[in-house]
Amino acid sequence: MALTPHHFDPATRRERFAWCMYDFANSGYTTVILTAIFNAYFVGVIAAEHGSGDATLLWSLTMAAANVLVLLSAPIVGAIADCSGAKKRFLTVTTIGCVVFTALLYFAGPGDIALAVILVILATFMFASGENLIAAFLPEISTPQTMGRLSGYGWALGYFGGLLTLALCLAYVTYAEKQGLEAAHYVPVTNLIVALLFGIAALPTLLWLRERVDVSESVDSRHIIRAGFSRLGDTLRQARLHIDLFRFLLSLTVYYAGIYIVIVLAAVYAQEVMGFKTQDTIVLIMVVNVTAAIGAFLFGHLQDRIGSSRCIAITLLIWIAAIVCAYLATDEWLFWVAANLIGTALGGAQSAGRALVGQFTPIGRQGEFFGLWGLATKLSAIIGPLTYGGMVYLFAGDQRIALLSTLVFFVVGLLLLATVDESRGRKLAGIRY
Repeated sequence: MALTPHHFDPATRRERFAWCMYDFANSGYTTVILTAIFNAYFVGVIAAEHGSGDATLLWSLTMAAANVLVLLSAPIVGAIADCSGAKKRFLTVTTIGCVVFTALLYFAGPGDIALAVILVILATFMFASGENLIAAFLPEISTPQTMGRLSGYGWALGYFGGLLTLALCLAYVTYAEKQGLEAAHYVPVTNLIVALLFGIAALPTLLWLRERVDVSESVDSRHIIRAGFSRLGDTLRQARLHIDLFRFLLSLTVYYAGIYIVIVLAAVYAQEVMGFKTQDTIVLIMVVNVTAAIGAFLFGHLQDRIGSSRCIAITLLIWIAAIVCAYLATDEWLFWVAANLIGTALGGAQSAGRALVGQFTPIGRQGEFFGLWGLATKLSAIIGPLTYGGMVYLFAGDQRIALLSTLVFFVVGLLLLATVDESRGRKLAGIRY
């Protein structure tokens, strides 16, 4: 079974725009459902009868279950998509799935714990699988010289998509509160807003983005799954042929653990340590989205000039400075400095990491290799927050000390990154300038 890349059929500007729009479309899910609104609603309303501590634990376990599903399935799903030449079809299915399951969260009210848990796991699984699949198109629609820039454009547009979705949801929440409605009435509507915007904004991607790798021989659908497992097995057995990819994935797993600590627990830290009120925290999230968009845009251009690995190293140094600032902050101004440094580093690290995986990926194996990228990031999403929670427990609730321990992830990630040879990785992937 051979895969044939369409080298003679370059992507149009419209198609590259359609690819970037998927980042815009799906960002509302993470911003509203996982970070700002629904997570708090789950703890404070849906599972409130079990108390705040148990409800928070239940939400954490729900996120862990979704991440484990993605971690186990991502490389296989990607390999099967490559074998069947069906990344686009897989992407369509995961997009529709996430939109539908998010919309169904409308029906999860007080006490509907099982329904909410099942729907969040399914929606998050579909979201994360789609995130891996859309990333796998990056090497097909760009050149090595423009891959970083296009990845940066996508991340930047994504942050603005999350910001727009959050702003619309907050506008509705504010209106509903003025009408005297409670969270059980207005938060479910925000789920519909997220689903609607995701579905509409993803249409350009689903309509205009094209599959550029054909399967030259027909494949019996009964054998596609076996072929996917076989292909992944070949890649793992030949890891030495992709040494820089696997070294980078190890580095990424470590430093992303630190990033996920900040993503998941920054709002908690702001409230518990800095004394931020809910409104202050929402403003903080919105500002960080703006600086992250700026960081993704700037580093997207920079990495095409100096290389993706150097850009990632710079962002990790910024992360280290940001964590030190947050640790030392006793008043708001220094914490705001830390927040803006975090936003800049967040956008840069994410866009550069995706581009570097793209540069290390052979044509025809994009789904599989970006599935490995998804595995690494989801493993980080499990390791990071659990480590932070354990540190808070060990230090008797001292979140400052726990935050300082996050530095270990960034320092070790930086040291591991130094072992990656970007030029050699490109050559091993068959990409030559």
